[in-house]
Amino acid sequence: MISITINNKPIMVEEGTTILEAAKKLNILIPTLCHLNLHDINVNSETASCRVCMVENTKNGKLIPACATRVWEGLDVRTDTLKVIRTRRIMIELLLSDHPKDCLVCAKSGHCELQNLANENNIRSVRFNGKQHNCKIDDTSLSLVRDMNKCILCKRCETMCNDIQTVGVLTDVGRGFDTVVGTAFDHPMHETVCTFCGQCVSVCPTGALTEVDNTSQVWNALDSEKTVIVQVAPAVRVALGEEFGMEAGSIITGKMVSALKALGFDYVFDTNFAADVTVMEEASEFIDRFKNGGTLPILTSCCPSWIKFVEHNFGDLVDIPSSCKSPHEMFGALAKTYFAEKIGKNPKDIIVVSVMPCVAKKYESARPELSNQQIGTSDVDIVISTRELARMISEATLDFTSLPDSEFDRFMGQSTGAAAIFGATGGVAEASLRTAYDLITGESLQDVNFTPLRGFENIKEATVNINGTNINIAVASGLGNARKLLEMVRNGEKEYHLIEIMACPGGCIDGGGQPYIRGDIDILNKRMNAIYQIDSDKKIRKAHENPELQQLYKEFLGEPYYGQKAHDLLHTHFHARKKYDEA
Repeated sequence: MISITINNKPIMVEEGTTILEAAKKLNILIPTLCHLNLHDINVNSETASCRVCMVENTKNGKLIPACATRVWEGLDVRTDTLKVIRTRRIMIELLLSDHPKDCLVCAKSGHCELQNLANENNIRSVRFNGKQHNCKIDDTSLSLVRDMNKCILCKRCETMCNDIQTVGVLTDVGRGFDTVVGTAFDHPMHETVCTFCGQCVSVCPTGALTEVDNTSQVWNALDSEKTVIVQVAPAVRVALGEEFGMEAGSIITGKMVSALKALGFDYVFDTNFAADVTVMEEASEFIDRFKNGGTLPILTSCCPSWIKFVEHNFGDLVDIPSSCKSPHEMFGALAKTYFAEKIGKNPKDIIVVSVMPCVAKKYESARPELSNQQIGTSDVDIVISTRELARMISEATLDFTSLPDSEFDRFMGQSTGAAAIFGATGGVAEASLRTAYDLITGESLQDVNFTPLRGFENIKEATVNINGTNINIAVASGLGNARKLLEMVRNGEKEYHLIEIMACPGGCIDGGGQPYIRGDIDILNKRMNAIYQIDSDKKIRKAHENPELQQLYKEFLGEPYYGQKAHDLLHTHFHARKKYDEA
């Protein structure tokens, strides 16, 4: 332990602690822009590129960066001297001098950390006028917009893309003033190996990286003569309330349904119903491979970022992911066939909108493999994020917190607890095991909680005995952890039967389209606890026991996995991609 003093307050901290970390223990706020915490793990402390966190060493008067300086015995610093205040203001002004002044219409307005810092430091003018960047905006992808005119070179996106996700798309290019965060050969994002996970968007402090805004498409659809159906993913209902000042982890399912009906959607359905269908198909596929000597391990295929990642980086393993479409794509396929028949509508007169915690779903919905060639439509027409739905609710001047609770529409609205846990890392594997156990043994599993698969550990492992056979399961969240896991499988170091991977650390609750939290572990814990609360509150907690699902297979799909309709509508294929091949 080391004894230091900050603002005349003594404290003992462990060796290796940064000044910034020590100050937090004393509840002393030191502003930062480049510093990045992910799930309480400091992954960017050495960058110190923004210099906003400078503090004064009282013994020699020198300024040092709090985020990158480890404490030493007897260190005495101040965060509130005139020198520190003036330096902080200068650094913020210098950043503003090369920053567009379009804050009122910026997609990050209200969530911009540079904007907030300027306001907190009472900056009302910029004394430094000079050359400004004039970079071309990359809006070519269906998921992300990259505007380097708003980049402050904090390198957070690089850290996330390269160190955490190990995708390796973003890096700083050029020297001096001409330095920008770019891609190899200046390729647009959709021509790179980007998986569109959106984690770079989540950590960007300004509007340099934002999601593609599809809200105008939804408004136009609602104003059309077509039947507009909306579905909502499980992770949305435990995060949307944060956009309206509610406690993190608040379960706002009923209010959300009321809001969607008030916006004018003709039908409001639950993606959780399709998650139950996914469990049925994926568990059946696993059992088929397990019993008949098929390729193992089977990898879950619900996450489009993860699928694109494996296509680019593990082309030799592209045959092991499940052939199942993701739940919202399954829902879209069923909405334009099964439900279209129910309501007597032409599928081409139906628009399916997905509300997702994920910006990769925007890209996924346009994949040609995820369309119905016979009727000539995509399974899903428009995807918006949790943030976009919040903006639409605000546009419509709805008092969200005062809305009554409403129920999802039927036919595809009933779901089980197994579907709810899809929103958290480990949930898909757990849900599949609940059904696989019953189908393999012919018995009813009594304790449906597979707790070793829960939590925020990077890679989780568990072994479940089913009919005398040990089933080895692995769960990874974050693409960097996925890479480690798959390399162990490829090298023969590990043998599993079932692997679940989610691109976003923590799973969909921390998706790239969720309310901005910068990896706050407390908020993520509350979201995850809410997910499991929904599960435990459900009367039915196994997907195959869902009465509406049983009706679907009896009336329309036939046998799970083996039925022709189930195969045609609910399954797809993946393919190996080259580096920088067009996505």
